[in-house]
Formats: sequence, structure tokens, C-alpha cells
Amino acid sequence: MAGAARSLDLWPIGNCQASALIDRKGRMVWGCVPRVDGDPVFSALLDDKDWDDPQARGFWAIELEDCVSVEQSYLRNTPILVTRQADAQGNAIEIFDFCPRHKHKGRMYRPVAFIRIVRPVAGSPRIRVRLRPTTNWNAEPVPINYGSNHIRMVLSYMAMRVSTNAPIGLIAQESWFRLEQDMHFFMGPDEGFSDALRPAIERMLEDTIEEWRLWVRGLAIPPEWQEAVIRSAITLKLCQHEETGAIVAALTTSIPEHADSGRNWDYRYCWVRDAYYTVEALNRLGALDVLESYLVYLRNIVDDAKGGHIQPLYDVRGNATLTEWEAESLPGYRGMGPVRVGNAAYEQVQHDAYGQIVLSSVQGFIDQRLLRMAGHADFEALEAVGERAWAVYDKPDAGLWELRTRAHVHSYSAVMCWAACDRLAHAATALGLSERAGLWQNRAETMKAHILDAAWRSESNAISANFEDDSRDASLLQLLDLRFLTADDPMFQGTLAALEADLRRGNNMLRYSAPDDFGEPVTAFNVCTFWLIEALHRSGRQEEARTLFEEMLTRRTAAGLLSEDIDPVTGELWGNYPQTYSLVGIINCAVLLSKPWSMMR
Repeated sequence: MAGAARSLDLWPIGNCQASALIDRKGRMVWGCVPRVDGDPVFSALLDDKDWDDPQARGFWAIELEDCVSVEQSYLRNTPILVTRQADAQGNAIEIFDFCPRHKHKGRMYRPVAFIRIVRPVAGSPRIRVRLRPTTNWNAEPVPINYGSNHIRMVLSYMAMRVSTNAPIGLIAQESWFRLEQDMHFFMGPDEGFSDALRPAIERMLEDTIEEWRLWVRGLAIPPEWQEAVIRSAITLKLCQHEETGAIVAALTTSIPEHADSGRNWDYRYCWVRDAYYTVEALNRLGALDVLESYLVYLRNIVDDAKGGHIQPLYDVRGNATLTEWEAESLPGYRGMGPVRVGNAAYEQVQHDAYGQIVLSSVQGFIDQRLLRMAGHADFEALEAVGERAWAVYDKPDAGLWELRTRAHVHSYSAVMCWAACDRLAHAATALGLSERAGLWQNRAETMKAHILDAAWRSESNAISANFEDDSRDASLLQLLDLRFLTADDPMFQGTLAALEADLRRGNNMLRYSAPDDFGEPVTAFNVCTFWLIEALHRSGRQEEARTLFEEMLTRRTAAGLLSEDIDPVTGELWGNYPQTYSLVGIINCAVLLSKPWSMMR
């Protein structure tokens, strides 16, 4: 089928406001406006029409005539993509793709804008530009008007304009033409471009390069696997909606977890859980700007909850209602629908969120590098979260894998609630509140004893995934990182052995193996494999952990990234992309496994 040409071998660009994905031919195939969770102006990733079909929509292609080779790479330490296309006669072009992000007049300039620069680099190349936007999830045609130096598109949420020095008439009829000088495209809000186009865009390119390289220079990276860590960190930064501090789980929606699975979900929202793991990983690299911005977002969420129920996820502006519906005008990735917009998981009860809120926040009471340290008022707000954790830790919930038709008392959720109380004791100690520290520590000890009594299964020598039966869940590998158990604890080693026996598939790890709402799982969950690597390393199996980590690095796309899932048989990537969980795993394992700088200097 024509849709088989779709692949997750994609290159993200972005500026922490807008983002887009570019395929291996240099086509922009996914990008939403005015935010990451908005309407896709480029939606071809979720379509299955052939690229040459006159009805194909949702992409922006810049093509060299008779192209025979394409090479792509990011400019070093930036999310700025360079695509080089060449033909058999020696003609070649280069396309620079980026979203501007740099300081301007004392503020961060990050418009809803996509910039493309096309340069002739060899011979006499001929190109074609095909700009075919979509709106309202491809449900209706986009009105397009052509001016003398711009193209105006009326989208559902906003009108956009492409300002350019390219020949408008030839673009309108998608003609081939000779590229004899650099051409610049600025796609942004429907406003006149006030400056001279070429120098303004070239200056934005230089300033954006400098901004990203300065950010990377401030990271405390391990000496080994530097390229993988830097690329993961940059991409995690792209997943933050900088205006509010929210961090989305991925840039896409509805990429199936495996072929024809129906496990198609919209990940363009901020899960409290995923965001916690993201800031934890970036904290290990010293990227405090992401933590500080996220804490602002989190404090607003806690304030709005008024000590009550915390949802598992919110949109990037903190809105609570994420009504789920299906966009029937898009057939889905490789024709494998449905395409879902919104996520009904916002209605679920997931008790682990209370732990992740406290875990994300407690650094604010301790870290003196922060511009705004947390104080007594922040602690009082977090105590309300802790009270919820104390009240519900042994109550059923949907769990971190968001089962839609069943509830259990999940051990992972219970341990996260324990972590909320345990870390509140740390925060109280940092504030000199000894009485409150004692209260929260006593509660944490009570919770831990009950969790171990309820979840331990002596017959299998392992902690169960829940309090009701004896099942396996890879999330229990996190008992080490949460400091609930130590690696040399026989309880943990028994649990690790049971998890490997049931969930390990060669070099990959399933989340769980029992049938769920959609049947038996097929693909492995990438972050679970990274959790396994951490557990192996801390259990004294360092060489095995290192081998497994380097194997996972070979599974990355050409852009150096991973999606949510992987087929353990074929190695093909599935699930939404780029997945923050998976990139967190790369960073955490690299930091843990790398030789220290003292051995490298």
C-alpha cells in the first residue's frame, strides 16, 4: 500500500512553541498550530495517500529534480536540520529547516513559525516546491491566496502566511524551476514581514544556532555517549511548552503501538508522570531551566486542585478537559486508524501522580542554584498532595499503564504515594520543620510496611504488580530509583528474576505480558528496557547492562531518537515519536554507565 512509505525515521525541529517532523526525503509531514496539541497544518504522517496523488495533502516538500541521494544531519548541538539532495549529474541543494528561538529585546523570541532556506550548492539544480497544508484534521480544504511575495492560508485556528523570495506563481502550480540563488521561506502568523526577508532569516538562523549551543554548553554530560545524550536532551527540551512550562509526552498522536493494534493514543499533553521523569533526567545534566519552568506549571496545577484530585494529565495550558474523539478524515499511520484527538485518560484515577508531584517539587526546597527556591507556602500546598497520597495509596486505580476497563491496587502507584510522604519529610527537614518531618516519615514507614506485606508473594519470591494477585509489571524495576528497596535486597533480586523470566524478550522488555483491554501486548516498551539496564548495572551485572545499552542505541532513528515501542523480533519502532520516556532512558543509562570524567582527562 502507498501508506507503507510512512516511517518513524523522522527529524524533529522546534522552538518550545511550535514543532514539526521532517522525513528522510526532506518533506515536512507533521506539525501543529498554534501549539503542539493544536490542529495539524501538516498531517501526511497520518495519511496513506501516495505522495504523487493529486489529492495528497498535509506536507511541504522541496524536491530536487531527478534526485538520487539524500543526506541529513543536524547542525552540531542544535535542532536545526540540513538536508542535502543530489542528482546523478552532480547538481545538489541544501535545505535548512528550523523554528526560530533566540533572545530578542530581552525576551525569548519563539513564534509559531517554520523557516526553510534552500541553497544551490553544486551545478544547476532544478527544484519543485509543493506546499499542501491541511486544516480541521484534513476535514476541509484550506483556502489559499497567492500574493506577490507571500502565500496566505486560512486555517481553523489561525491564518498563516508564507513570506518568501521564491517565485510564487511557480510554487502555486508546483512547477520545476532553476534554483540560482538562496531562497527563504518564513511560515508564520498572517502578518506582513516587516524586515528585509533574506538578512532577517539569516540572522535568525545564526541567533538560533548560538542559543542552542549555549544551552548545550551548560549541560553536565557524561564523557561517553555524548552525542546520544546531547540529542536526547535537546529533544526533551523541544517537548517543553516554554510559555507555561508543561512537558508533553511526545510530539505526535495515534502512531500505533504495533501494526493494526488499535492502541492509538494522543500523547501531545502533559502527563504528571512523564514530566517527572523528564525533569529528573535533565536534572542529572544540570538543565535547571526545564525544572524551574515545569515547577511553575505544576504549582498552578496544585493550586487549581485545591488539595483535591490530581488528574494524570492536562493540556499544555493546564486545562483539565481533554475530550477524546476520532478524526475520521485521516486514515492513520500506514492506514492504521483511528486517529484520536484528546485523551480520555484525563478522567482516570492514577494515584502515582501524587508521588510524582512531590518528587518533582522537592528539589525546590534544597537546591540553592534555583532562581526561586520553595518556601513554607509551597510546602503547605504540597502537604495537601501528601494527604491525598496517604489516603489513597492502598486504594484501586488505573495504574501507570492506564488500563481502561479494570482497576487494581497497583504496587507502583502505592510506592509512588509512599515516595510522596517520604520526600515531604525531606522537604520539611530542609525548612527546619522537625515536627512535620516526623509526621511524614512515620507515615512513610507505615506505608512501606503495608505495601511489602500486601504485594510480596513468597511462592514466587517476588513483589506482585498489584495487591490482589501474583502478576508481573516492569514498573517494579523503579523500586531502585525511588529508593524503596536497594539492589542487594533479596526482595528486589527475587523480583528482578521474576520480571526477566516473564517479561524479557531477548534484549527488550515488555511492560506486562497479561492480556489487557486490547489483547496480549506484542511490542516491547523502550523505557522498560532502560529500567532493566539500570537494574542490571546496580545488581553487579555491569557488562551485560553496557552491552544491552549499546544495543538500544543502535535502534535509534537517523536523528538519534526513539519512539515508545519496539518490535522485539523485527526491531521496528512503533508508538508515538519522539517519546520522552525513551529519551529519558538514554540519558539516565548513559549517566549511570559512563566512565567518569576523571578517567578520561
